[in-house]
Amino acid sequence: MVERNGTEVLTAAQMRAVEQAALASGRASAPALMERAGQGVVAAILATWPALEQPEEGARARRAIVLCGPGNNGGDGFAVARLLHVRGWEVAVYLYGAPERLPDPARAMYDRWCEIGPVTPAEAVADVGELAAFGADLFIDALFGIGLTRPIDMAKFELALFLKFSARWRQGSGPLTVSVDLPSGLCSDSGAVLGGSAMMAALTVTFHAAKLGHLLTHPAPGLAGGPLRCGQLVVADIGLPRADHQRLPPEARAMLPAAARATVGCDPIFPGLLAKPSWRLHKYTHGHALVLAGGAGRGGAGRLAARAALRVGAGLVTLGCPSPAQAENAAQLNAVMLCAIDGVGDLARAIEDRRINALCLGPGLGVDTATRHLALLALGALSGGRALVLDADALTAFDETPEALFEATRGQRVVLTPHGGEFARLFPDLAARLKAPATEGPAFSRVDAARAAAARAGCVLLLKGPDTVIAAPDGHCSLHAALYERAAPWLATAGSGDVLAGLITGLLARGFDPMQAAETAAWLHVEAARRFGAGLIAEDLPEILPEILRAQGL
Repeated sequence: MVERNGTEVLTAAQMRAVEQAALASGRASAPALMERAGQGVVAAILATWPALEQPEEGARARRAIVLCGPGNNGGDGFAVARLLHVRGWEVAVYLYGAPERLPDPARAMYDRWCEIGPVTPAEAVADVGELAAFGADLFIDALFGIGLTRPIDMAKFELALFLKFSARWRQGSGPLTVSVDLPSGLCSDSGAVLGGSAMMAALTVTFHAAKLGHLLTHPAPGLAGGPLRCGQLVVADIGLPRADHQRLPPEARAMLPAAARATVGCDPIFPGLLAKPSWRLHKYTHGHALVLAGGAGRGGAGRLAARAALRVGAGLVTLGCPSPAQAENAAQLNAVMLCAIDGVGDLARAIEDRRINALCLGPGLGVDTATRHLALLALGALSGGRALVLDADALTAFDETPEALFEATRGQRVVLTPHGGEFARLFPDLAARLKAPATEGPAFSRVDAARAAAARAGCVLLLKGPDTVIAAPDGHCSLHAALYERAAPWLATAGSGDVLAGLITGLLARGFDPMQAAETAAWLHVEAARRFGAGLIAEDLPEILPEILRAQGL
């Protein structure tokens, strides 16, 4: 599968299909792919830690321990071992499993290594101290890769020793752990820790494309998975033709595009609706957004959303609030207009103005029956291309009657924007499946949960997180991963979610379809945080948008 306007993210099945297509066409051979994989791992190690390339004069040679598994991941490990040896490293190689059971390509790499040095059976290791005594600079985890579908039996003595050894680098008492393709024990399609045990890497080197498990977190208690296990992530090119993706069977190409070229640090391609404005246009051409805010002392969230909608290009933005809160909001707003909304009657009258084409309900609105009634009224008014964002309190207000919400959202131009807690209240069964420990792969993932939720609600759903998942009811899905070099930890601040809701609303007012609006807003949201950096508060996010848009040539 190739993402729409974005970086590739593949499932294990899709990656296997890409490889098989290349092998069947004769444009690649398994040994050549394995050799390139080894080269990619070594290159990534030396690029990440340049000091390992040249030890100090008079110092001993660098040392590595390589644990090879019983499949093709083990073959990659043997290639890494040989290539490090060629560079002057001292390498100790261990094999879990019988060499005669290795697949042919991996057996070829095993035989090449045996011309250089011995292979020690993993079960021959007596204790962790025996591994530590070698004084390795690196521990290479080439045990299991993306094909793992069942838990590793880490209770086996030899695997338990290597698992314990792999984590020593975090306490500064052992070698840096480098995982080949995926930390052994992780599910490639979900980031879940299968069976409760997995390696913990400082660097993960995968091939051709990132896999979902590198980018998806998994909420099983106490079992940090996905990017938290991968450390740094490097995607190495091993020469697989990109054109093969278009010839994959439909089930292999089926899903998972990234958002607006946003995954793992790509630049966006903005739709034409966000192109440079023409002198022929006027404010109503760019839409009129209505954002509802809470009562006196609770209007900050609504103001943040309204400001974001205006900054992202909505022609007009009106903040609707209870009459007692109007003076408070008027003192803090200029370009955003105000109107009194004291109940469903006032909202009904306000939206008689058909120029209002996008609404946002939820930020600071309260979780009472009144919010539920306002949301249902807004949903009932979505005709003629109008769109609606339901966020925060507007979602929690339906936690006891989620089906009433879904009956109103099905088939509508609606974006739901839950965080994990709100998602669990609306979709408790899906949240329970996510939190359950994974016993086999592919495990149920945040992508699976978001797609199922969007289908149930009949509208676009944005599941917030560093691995934001955006799903449409027809199964289309985007992953926006603010991870690795694209991490934006500063977004963990009060009000940032309200700004995201406003960005989506403003783009909907501009005429974006709901999926497109959610994808583009997710990219802008992270990009604004990254551009501002440390010290960010939610108020800064809308104000940095002009700089970002200018950088895109808009």
